[in-house]
Amino acid sequence: MRSLPDIVKQLIIINVLFFLGSMSLGNTAYDLLALHYPQNPKFAPWQVVTHMFMHGSINHILFNMFGLWMFGGTLAQMWGRNKFLFFYLSTGLGAAALQLGINYFQISTVVEQLVEAGYSPIALTETLQSGQYNTAWSNVISQTELSQLLTSFNMSMVGASGALYGILVAFAFLFPNTELMIIFLPIPIKAKYFVPILLASDLFFGFSSYSLGPIAHFAHLGGAVTGFIMMWYWKKQQFNNNRWDI
Repeated sequence: MRSLPDIVKQLIIINVLFFLGSMSLGNTAYDLLALHYPQNPKFAPWQVVTHMFMHGSINHILFNMFGLWMFGGTLAQMWGRNKFLFFYLSTGLGAAALQLGINYFQISTVVEQLVEAGYSPIALTETLQSGQYNTAWSNVISQTELSQLLTSFNMSMVGASGALYGILVAFAFLFPNTELMIIFLPIPIKAKYFVPILLASDLFFGFSSYSLGPIAHFAHLGGAVTGFIMMWYWKKQQFNNNRWDI
């Protein structure tokens, strides 16, 4: 890690410290620092930032930190500390915004059906906030919709994946012809193809009933979209080569 820019080293260290601390504190750490749905009683404003440094498993943090080390170092050397940190945090926030927006849409769609059936919006929210649900709701909505409502309201979001996807988009934007390797598929693929394939898979899993686990696919897409918009704007303003050093 000697050749890594300091900001990348510091971000990796912070993520590792958060992970070790969450292992010690268990669910208490996730209740306080993971990002919850705003109407959930466990939500707190600081979670919008702290969730980026939390991870759910050793594989989760290893994958994200490997990506940060592999791609983030190059960008930080080009941009300087402040510009890289701004980009990293912005894409992480963009990831959270899209995932929360999708959650809101999923919740409001189901709640609207229940309200039309005569249930009070306030009573519905209070029931969800209590961590329970009314079994009579199944007379109005399907089991799939009920599961969607409960999952979206109670889910917690952790990880640097959104910021990492933003970094991947920036890397592909700046070095489109660099060849990368997909894990378990030892075939070199240029970055300009690798990243769209990765995003297409998240789009598929996000809209389908298939999943590889409790993955916030729309958070990945949110980080990627935010990263693309920032890179496009910076290029348009001929801002890409500017450094923001202290």
